[in-house]
Amino acid sequence: MSVLDTEIGALRGGPADLAQYRGKAVLIVNVASKCGLTPQYAALEELQRRYAERGFTVLGVPCNQFMGQEPGTPEEIATFCSATYGVTFPLTEKVDVNGETRHPLYARLTETADADDYRGDIRWNFEKFLVAPDGTVAARFAPQTEPDSAAVTAAVEAALPA
Repeated sequence: MSVLDTEIGALRGGPADLAQYRGKAVLIVNVASKCGLTPQYAALEELQRRYAERGFTVLGVPCNQFMGQEPGTPEEIATFCSATYGVTFPLTEKVDVNGETRHPLYARLTETADADDYRGDIRWNFEKFLVAPDGTVAARFAPQTEPDSAAVTAAVEAALPA
């Protein structure tokens, strides 16, 4: 079973239907609107624009578990992302990424190690997971790793469908 078989809701209600991304490369990122790393939204949107036509999408997953830095309603989150950073990539419902109430998507993602062999709990907002077109997790990046870094862009380019 791939991470793309996991059920999760869309930000504005209804299912997010991750199965629609089968055959694409997907960068899944737990996001927050009031974090020091929030400016990463701009680079995430740039990745979305640069690679969307080549079978790629960013998928933002709002989370309020880190010092309450995503307190908004779905409407407030959508408005902030669109108005402040011009976000066009999809966003899911707000979920927990750690602990007993961890969403099943993150239960699967956190089994993957990053380049420093860290696996386990999400460390902070904007931790990134690259999912390959076959639904396997191809890479994990620390929250401080900028979305437009050489490491992320090289991994995205390598994961793009042929």
